[in-house]
Amino acid sequence: MKVFVISSGARAHSIVWKLVQSERVSEVFCTFNNAVMPKLATVVDIRENNLDELFNFVKENNIELTIIDSITTASAGLGNKLREEGFNVFGPGKECCKIRLQKGFAKKFLHKHKIPTPAFGLFDKETPALNYARNAQYPQAVKFDSRVPALGTIICESFNEAKNVIAYCLKNLYKPVVMENFIPGKFISYQVITDGYDAVPMPVSSVYKRLGNGNSGPNTRGMGAYSPVPLVDGELEAKIARKIFFPLIDALNTEKMGFAGVLNADIVIDEKKNPLITGIDINFGDPETQTALPLVEEDFFEVLLSASIGALGDNYEFLNTGDDHSVCVNLVSEGYPGEYKKGAVIEGLEHVDDDNTLVFQAFTEKNNYAETITSAGMVLSVVSAASTLSRAHELVYEAIEPVHFRGMRYRKDIAKPRVLSDL
Repeated sequence: MKVFVISSGARAHSIVWKLVQSERVSEVFCTFNNAVMPKLATVVDIRENNLDELFNFVKENNIELTIIDSITTASAGLGNKLREEGFNVFGPGKECCKIRLQKGFAKKFLHKHKIPTPAFGLFDKETPALNYARNAQYPQAVKFDSRVPALGTIICESFNEAKNVIAYCLKNLYKPVVMENFIPGKFISYQVITDGYDAVPMPVSSVYKRLGNGNSGPNTRGMGAYSPVPLVDGELEAKIARKIFFPLIDALNTEKMGFAGVLNADIVIDEKKNPLITGIDINFGDPETQTALPLVEEDFFEVLLSASIGALGDNYEFLNTGDDHSVCVNLVSEGYPGEYKKGAVIEGLEHVDDDNTLVFQAFTEKNNYAETITSAGMVLSVVSAASTLSRAHELVYEAIEPVHFRGMRYRKDIAKPRVLSDL
């Protein structure tokens, strides 16, 4: 069968890597290109927002499964158009994209459907926002409604900090601004595959969002992760399904926003071991996907195809994931998540032990000398799996040692045993 993947970054590499292992997949096409993608898939040079060309490609090439992992493509309505024509699609329709693109809408959606989420305020004018902030308990998570490069969520420790963030947000028209109570606890990233009715979880991850060691520096999309998370036992997993994911799937269907695809939730587990959802994505997470997929023992194509045709619950009660642990460390360019330089030669990839470690390339390319070079801020995801978390931690950092490029930065404490309890 032919599969078409519309995605980007290292997660696109990991998804394609997993799909080509299926005996039922004859060819994978992908819109994302980097230094290694042509070795795994046929690269398709179509922009993610070009609805007509993407649709025609699927139709003309008899694609059996289209995986829409791009919010740009989903917003353009490709999933809707393909489903109307009878094609199998794994990914959201355009109706539900605002739950990912508009944080204010997402918070109101969760509140309306009684899905547990931290208390919040939503403001598009400065005076009521400041009045709320003045009386709020701190820390407060201040969120820009739309996705703002290098910003997103800012944790404010005082009213003065919140006042400055609110002023910046509203002055630059990133409105409305969302203020959310910061809940102390364990933060996890939880992804489920759904056919719009049933759902099965992928391995849960703990993601390190801050740029620097010890959770210092600005927020990023993620500097690394580990999976599974020991805190999430069977009892807690059942509670998350009962209180968050199944009510969320029902709510999406009620609002005519249901779809077959992935639901990716940021969840905080409070001191009473209650889960509260702090954010929703409707595509695969990065670096969660690179961390989780090496643990999944199922034929991933079969799982996604089952979801796309509404047969997930018939074929799967859960995903076999074995007993291993995985650790992912992201290597980024100097300056990330702000301005960065491109074109640095990446050395040492040939010395990474393939038996123990995977390197998923994000934004890389080949120069005129056939050398692999950096082409954006996020460069590589290095992932190791082992029978224990501490051994996976050791292996991933051993694998990173020979790898180097100018300005390379990475955290040195991902899944570090003695600091896990502090995260």
